[in-house]
Amino acid sequence: MTGTSYSGSKAGSDRNPDWYHNLLAHPDTQIEVGDLVLDVHAEQLTGQERDARFQDQAQLYPGFAGYQQKTKRVIPVVALTPTST
Repeated sequence: MTGTSYSGSKAGSDRNPDWYHNLLAHPDTQIEVGDLVLDVHAEQLTGQERDARFQDQAQLYPGFAGYQQKTKRVIPVVALTPTST
């Protein structure tokens, strides 16, 4: 795993999902990918980097663009980068 990003869409809710707040409070954490448990560091993306990742996700999953239209908040995008191999 080289890294990935996740959008905190919460289906267009006006509130961010709980996992987003947990990652901000504890950015060094573990995730499960299949049978693997990986150490990762979470970082909120901003500006052009956030916009580009969100657009990539919206192209793969068109519902994400609709989620942004349903809410006034900017849907956060969080990058997860492995910290161990």
